[in-house]
Amino acid sequence: MLLVKIILGLVGLGIVVFVHELGHFLAARLCGINVEAFSIGWGRPILKKKIGEVEYRLGMFPLGGYCKMQDENDYQKVYDNEITPAKGSFFAASPQRRMLVSFAGPLFNLLFAIVALSIIWGSGFQVKTMDNRIVLASELYPDDNFPADAAGLQTGDRIIEIGDRQISWYHEIQETIAFNPEKPLPMTVDRNGETIRLKITPLLEKSSGAGKIGVISWIDPVLESVTENGPAARAGLEGGDRIIAVNDQEIRQTLDLAAILKGEPASVSVDYARNGELLQTRLDPEYSEDGEAVLGIQWALMQYNSPALTVPAAMAKGTQEAWNTLALTLRSFRLLFKGIDLTQAVSGPVRITYMMGDIAAESFGRGIGAGLRSMANFLAIISIALCIMNLLPLPILDGGMIILFLIELLRRKPLHPRAVMVFQTLGIVLICGLMIFALFGDILYFVKK
Repeated sequence: MLLVKIILGLVGLGIVVFVHELGHFLAARLCGINVEAFSIGWGRPILKKKIGEVEYRLGMFPLGGYCKMQDENDYQKVYDNEITPAKGSFFAASPQRRMLVSFAGPLFNLLFAIVALSIIWGSGFQVKTMDNRIVLASELYPDDNFPADAAGLQTGDRIIEIGDRQISWYHEIQETIAFNPEKPLPMTVDRNGETIRLKITPLLEKSSGAGKIGVISWIDPVLESVTENGPAARAGLEGGDRIIAVNDQEIRQTLDLAAILKGEPASVSVDYARNGELLQTRLDPEYSEDGEAVLGIQWALMQYNSPALTVPAAMAKGTQEAWNTLALTLRSFRLLFKGIDLTQAVSGPVRITYMMGDIAAESFGRGIGAGLRSMANFLAIISIALCIMNLLPLPILDGGMIILFLIELLRRKPLHPRAVMVFQTLGIVLICGLMIFALFGDILYFVKK
């Protein structure tokens, strides 16, 4: 299974990088710049064919690709006047055209995200989630202080509005809170039919950079299924059963059960209902190394259907969602300077590849349609992140190159070769340092996992 996840992750990451390089390729051809080679994958070509002036290659390692333009690496010789840029070479093009070629890669990543999200909305989808009813995390962790308690929230409340966003599902609560740490938010709550208005300020979680308020989703204690030969199956529990009480304590929702099992009892008495009949059994839980109870239970979640939209409506929705993701990603950059744990919050290519493969493998396990939708959604998010990262004004990134060409345009002459070399060398050091840091964070992530 691990190998499958790695392969799926590599393919997914390769698609995003390939789209980026395709943008550079098409823009170069449009601007009259000769492309010498376009490769899908890295390393020694296992297949190659020259069509016209371009050699198309299939690299040994199916991760990303590259677009090699004529004389693009000879900038020092060009700037030193050792050679005259030949017609069709990268440096024979005007600064404006070189800026367009550099910008085309990130632009294609953004367009890819819009198309992927539009396809999702156009095909329709089902989502398993929880409703907007909440449980206070302080019931399970009484020694901690949470904003939810300070704001006056209570277990059983339904959060129906945060800021100007209407809330119907628990994942909408998560999204809104996660992207607004340390920001006071008005909140509207339904408490037993009474509408209550509160104000809450999410904490900044240092390990992830996300906001949190200390609430958990209310999940009714109804079993959807049980794992074969797991503790629940051995106790005779089945899908559709509803847990009524454990050790004579009423179970209103799944967190009540988690609180009882927090003390790691070897065995508990379970009262449950099946087809209107009250039954009783004994359950012998198992526990993970960190003390979490392992019962072999999948709880029944709620499901809502998003209908398939028309092509124009799907494109509009995909564009809106891509723009919102882009804006939220830009806003999250400021959190990097608020003391968060960068080894946890910043993912490198290894962790991204694993996460992508993990999501794909789990989603494909629920069906081809669910797998493709989840993969497309994650690829869109990564593609937007790649767009933003490449537009940062750092040396050797597309954004850094755009800055160089812009300065050249304003000065009406190229920068001195030494200045360009210092700029590029600094960029290589910065990027290598960032990659080493991200790799270190990835290693820590897998060690802890």
